[in-house]
Amino acid sequence: MVGMTLVSWAFDIALGAALLWLAWRCLFTRNLFESVVLFVAFGLLMAIAWMRLEAPDVAMAEAAIGAGLTGALLMSALARLERPRTGQEEGR
Repeated sequence: MVGMTLVSWAFDIALGAALLWLAWRCLFTRNLFESVVLFVAFGLLMAIAWMRLEAPDVAMAEAAIGAGLTGALLMSALARLERPRTGQEEGR
């Protein structure tokens, strides 16, 4: 990272702020689907952060495992969760 310009600093600060905001939203949202989507977005932004740190191997692993595989597993688990039933759905 030789010769960091003002634009580079601004991008890095915005990326760090976005990562913190996504992590906070992912942990404290009540909607599980939204939380999983935010987690995948966090993983993709984290891969960009690893690229900015000049670690392309870690960035590729983060994108593939952190965002891709884990996101798909969380979506699958979310689909298998039992939905709460109301009286109208049971035929009463």
